[in-house]
Amino acid sequence: MAAMNNEMHSGKDEHHRKAAEMLPARIAVVTVSDSRTPETDTNGLYLKQQIAESGFQLAAYHIVRDEPAEIDTLIEELVQSDVHIILFNGGTGISRRDTTFDVISRKLEKTMPGFGEIFRILSYEQVGAAAMFSRATAGVYRGKVIISTPGSPAAVQLAWVKLIAPEMQHLAWEITR
Repeated sequence: MAAMNNEMHSGKDEHHRKAAEMLPARIAVVTVSDSRTPETDTNGLYLKQQIAESGFQLAAYHIVRDEPAEIDTLIEELVQSDVHIILFNGGTGISRRDTTFDVISRKLEKTMPGFGEIFRILSYEQVGAAAMFSRATAGVYRGKVIISTPGSPAAVQLAWVKLIAPEMQHLAWEITR
């Protein structure tokens, strides 16, 4: 068992080493909101700051209304660009206005179910049973990683610190190799 653990870690370490050799990940930040502006988008401001401080490159920033056609159009524009990863925040709940998950989930060619599962486990520690309402998701569409988190600042920060930032460069490397 110890030998298997060492092999698993050495593979992960090797991937991280190779990922570190590539240029910084290019990231698009998308806030889904009917009311936010660039000045009031606390999640966008937080993510842009974290991206810069982490040495990644902010390639695009958008605020889009929670309208399926607008989200779909923006995804299609972004997958035609040179971004590696598209970070969505907002629109993942279960209310009638929350459509981000529905649009993204229809597009994903490869899903990463572990992202949503782990996010909800971590979120449960903060908000209890309400974590089950989250439809956080991630996957690959047309060679880009798309990650979608709830729009609360606590959820965005949790996802960034615990899941996204530690694997950002690795994710970018995986889709370009």
